Amino acid sequence: MQRPQKRSLTLKGHRTSVSLEDAFWDAFRDIARDKGRAINDLAAEIDALRGSECGLASAIRLFVLQHYRQPQ
Repeated sequence: MQRPQKRSLTLKGHRTSVSLEDAFWDAFRDIARDKGRAINDLAAEIDALRGSECGLASAIRLFVLQHYRQPQ
């Protein structure tokens, strides 16, 4: 197991960071690439859709989990 690492993102022109494990960050980058999206744009979409009770890092982890649980 590894500790989460801080990752920098720009959401709608504002810099922010999220703490994600390498496996989640790599999967998130892969999903963005496969969708033809910039990682910052995909993160901004997730940020806009998450509820106030969920942090951005958790929302990204749930997005990755949901993506890989969907039947291909």
